[in-house]
Amino acid sequence: METRTIFFIGKPGCGKDTQAELLSGTTGWPVISAGDQFRTLAEEESVLGRKIKKEIDSGALAPDWIALHLYLKSIFGVSEEQGVIFDGFSRELSQAKLILKSLTWLLRSFRVISISVSDESVRRRLVLRSQKAGRADDGVVDERLKEYYAHTEPAIEFFRKEGMLIEIDGEPSPEKIAENIRSVLNI
Repeated sequence: METRTIFFIGKPGCGKDTQAELLSGTTGWPVISAGDQFRTLAEEESVLGRKIKKEIDSGALAPDWIALHLYLKSIFGVSEEQGVIFDGFSRELSQAKLILKSLTWLLRSFRVISISVSDESVRRRLVLRSQKAGRADDGVVDERLKEYYAHTEPAIEFFRKEGMLIEIDGEPSPEKIAENIRSVLNI
């Protein structure tokens, strides 16, 4: 069965967004971004919007149950034959388990691409991104790394044990990383 569902996972600033967009440009598959969905919610003038904004600005991960809701809403909107790229979902073990259960139930094969970079690269990249894009969450790098190690690493380990994980070195140029991803996915 051809893999038409891809998840990007990794530390903040590792290049998930860039690689998801580059892969989308090659495949024509849409990118569904957890970060974009949360930032859109944070702009709402509502109880939920204000609470999400506070979480984002502090560097904390948004509540697991909201991420799970957004993921399920998104995956059920994708037809069986359409490919899709998820960027930033599966950041916690419970999300990883739900992804495996839901995609097994939907009979969709998938792979999780973990983009590996050093903490020093994360700090350097987020400072640059904060200067360019002005994202408030990029100003709390240590908190975001703490969240990564506490929550995302266990999800990565889960996908590794399930045989779904593809590890990619995120230190080369974006073009070289994209080439390595296409190669490993046979795209």
